[in-house]
Amino acid sequence: MAIYQFKETEAKWRKYWADNEIYKTSNTSKKPKFYALDMFPYPSGAGLHVGHPLGYIASDIVSRFKRLKGYNVLHPMGFDSFGLPAEQYAIQTGQHPAVTTANNIERYKEQLQQLGFSFDWSREVQTSDPSFYKWTQWIFMQLFNSWYDNDLDKARPINDLLDHFSVHGNSGINAVCDEDTPEFTAAEWKAFSGNEQGKMLLKYRLAYLADMVVNWCPALGTVLSNDEVKDGFSERGGHPVERKKMMQWMMRITAYAERLLNGLDVVDWPEPLKEMQRNWIGRSEGAELDFNLKGHDEKIRVFTTRIDTIYGVTFLVLAPESDLVEQITTVEQKEIVASYVEQAKNRSERERMMDVKTVTGVFTGAYAIHPFSGEEIPVWIADYVLAGYGTGAVMAVPAGDQRDYDFAKHFSLPIIPINDSADISEAADATKEGTVINSGFLNGLSPLEAMKKGIEEVEKRGIGVGKINFRMRDAIFTRQRYWGEPLPVYFKDGLPYLLGEDQLPLVLPEVDKYLPTEEGEPPLARAASWETSEGFPYEQSTMPGWAGSSWYFFRYMDAHNNDRFVGKEAQEYWDSVDLYIGGSEHATGHLLYSRFWTKFLFDMGLVTVDEPFKKLINQGMIQGRSNLVYRIKESDTFVTYQRRHEYDTIPMHVDVNIVHNDELDMEAFKKWRPELANAEFIPENDKFMCGHEVEKMSKSKYNVVNPDDIIERYGADTLRMYEMFLGPLEQSKPWNTNGIDGVFKFLRKLWNLFHDDADQFVVSDAQPTEAEQKIIHRTIKKAQEDIERYSFNTSVSEFMICVNELTSLKCNKREVLEKLVIILAPYAPHIAEELWHRLGHTTTVNDAEYPAYDEKFLKEDSYEYPVSVNGKMRAKMLFPVDMPTDQIQAEVLASEAIQKWLEGKSPRKVIIVPNKIVNVVV
Repeated sequence: MAIYQFKETEAKWRKYWADNEIYKTSNTSKKPKFYALDMFPYPSGAGLHVGHPLGYIASDIVSRFKRLKGYNVLHPMGFDSFGLPAEQYAIQTGQHPAVTTANNIERYKEQLQQLGFSFDWSREVQTSDPSFYKWTQWIFMQLFNSWYDNDLDKARPINDLLDHFSVHGNSGINAVCDEDTPEFTAAEWKAFSGNEQGKMLLKYRLAYLADMVVNWCPALGTVLSNDEVKDGFSERGGHPVERKKMMQWMMRITAYAERLLNGLDVVDWPEPLKEMQRNWIGRSEGAELDFNLKGHDEKIRVFTTRIDTIYGVTFLVLAPESDLVEQITTVEQKEIVASYVEQAKNRSERERMMDVKTVTGVFTGAYAIHPFSGEEIPVWIADYVLAGYGTGAVMAVPAGDQRDYDFAKHFSLPIIPINDSADISEAADATKEGTVINSGFLNGLSPLEAMKKGIEEVEKRGIGVGKINFRMRDAIFTRQRYWGEPLPVYFKDGLPYLLGEDQLPLVLPEVDKYLPTEEGEPPLARAASWETSEGFPYEQSTMPGWAGSSWYFFRYMDAHNNDRFVGKEAQEYWDSVDLYIGGSEHATGHLLYSRFWTKFLFDMGLVTVDEPFKKLINQGMIQGRSNLVYRIKESDTFVTYQRRHEYDTIPMHVDVNIVHNDELDMEAFKKWRPELANAEFIPENDKFMCGHEVEKMSKSKYNVVNPDDIIERYGADTLRMYEMFLGPLEQSKPWNTNGIDGVFKFLRKLWNLFHDDADQFVVSDAQPTEAEQKIIHRTIKKAQEDIERYSFNTSVSEFMICVNELTSLKCNKREVLEKLVIILAPYAPHIAEELWHRLGHTTTVNDAEYPAYDEKFLKEDSYEYPVSVNGKMRAKMLFPVDMPTDQIQAEVLASEAIQKWLEGKSPRKVIIVPNKIVNVVV
């Protein structure tokens, strides 16, 4: 039998592809373009496990297919190489993050190249490379020098704002700006000092400084995002996290909230992911209105989407972080309020939003005045109200809101019935559109009518305004870390100024340690000289991890352009990403920020698209398949899975790499860990079988499978096809090495179609038979349709069927096998390249033309009917596709197989659906 030498073959063709730059892509071509992109990885020290390549394999199949279909394909790869893990390792070891990052990148590249991906490595980007982050800094500068014009619904240069201020003040300016921005005339503007003008402009800039309540981790010395905090502790390291007010750089993403929402209607993304973004953006139409405070000049402004329930308000609730809390809390309540505020600030916003069961709060001692009834209502604080959402205060309507109801019941606060109902479920029914609400001057109106009239009334009284609110808040843009992009900013008299473009990139300085200073300043403060030549200090915080990933897809289009972040012609040619594959966990982070930056760049005329990713697919997770051994308690003896219940055993995870088809390599097990050297075994029939569980791939479960080991044993083509064979791309599925042998045998069977038993290449130029033509054309059609709908697992099954059928026909016809090699090449490129050259071709299979299928070979002459008796299938019978139904009925009833089930009875009727089913009803 012929033997396929996969190791030598795969190494040979990877070298050939690299030496001949087969995958290098041109920015000029008469071919249609196709841009396939993977979410680029962070290069961790652990390298890849078999779950990581899943999306890469899928995008590679599509990229290769599109190339065979005549497209000019851009399929790049790079690395999101700034990040906290490298910095933490540097803190522990003193090794510069750049060194460990470079080592990790080399490891990743080696693993990715082993898998035979068609990446154009000449376009590789690394976010920590100064030649890349020079442009991240440049884009930040454009954001700093821009404001958002609500009338034009787009960003504009800050100079346009300066021109307007000098002539009209800020009269007539409808901008997205800070809530506390005052009105001023042109004369007042001109009378402002330079510092005063600078501070005023910060209220309009898209990149600005503000005091924000953040997740501060003292042990890590940095601000953390909500995603990096769990149950009050840092996800990395498990250190305590507290809520703290700090000066931060911010991105005014809220200016784009409406456009980010509307843009979801034009992209081909999974609906669950779009819904996650819609919920995160959280558009609400309603009103803001003011409640006066008894004995105070201050007012509490609330936002409500249900002003028709205003007469049901029985108390107000402030966020614990609200500036008003300290001002209005009475002397008697100060101690208990301060204690509650301290407790609340150490819970992340995500925890507070998700925790709907726990009811906590404290009375401030202050009272507000109801704006319509004039009654005094108590003011409380509770951590279910967030300072950054809406106004940081809510008017509580216990009869109309479940959380308000639970709060009122817990603290024995009054509940005023809506529509004469104190029951929350009945109250909810009463607030549906079309019902009559008992709401004072809004009586008799539906909620929509009441909202409209209510807004008119509060605006007429001067106590509120109609408002569209968004749950999404401006994004914090700084981290108190070393290993990130330096901000191109220096400070003079306390105000930020930009470096000149000719001074970019501002490169990270050397520091003696990667920790904050003893005074708590960020690590950059440790640099010997972190200031301009004039002695003005640079910004000491760095950009967050999402900065570089918000625009990297444009850089791939023109990776070596020294004059622009992307050249105009290159961007116009590649336009945007046609297919993006990555995880849904980035829905409210990277994917949202990328859309924001793209829309901004579009506004400034720097790109021609305002959505970066046309189609997006979320690949599922490959879960680990753990193996378990069973130790007899208080011994070093292990018992096989079948006999585990015969003894008092404790299950223990074992390294899956020393298990094959659930059978433990007992000698390897003894060498696995020192304490197992004297292990003894109770097998079954000389085999020691392990148990198994499906869990997340994790080092602690010893179920991480290294792709290097799979490639060493089976080859890259086997791994590629097997990952696709596991199931639909979008679904999560367990990794099970037990099934990989089937794919490995399939490739050997494919090889044998081209070779005789002596491993001699033997292909015939004879004309294929009709049966052979039918097989290959059916497979071509199926493979093409499957790729076009991203159903890769079904294609692998079809290839297996095709090869089995051709093998049974002993087909070695060139016309058939050449087509098979081409359509298989996207999935198994190494073996396809080898066979293509053995077929006599001197150019790569990547340059072949994808074969067209011929419909004449797909027409079936006969159809195998499933024949049922009383709904249960009892036989299968083959009939010509054009056979009349009366003849089909006669032959079915005459057959012995069906007569047996009729038991001598005459059928009441026979139902025949042509070329579908036959059902005999007795």
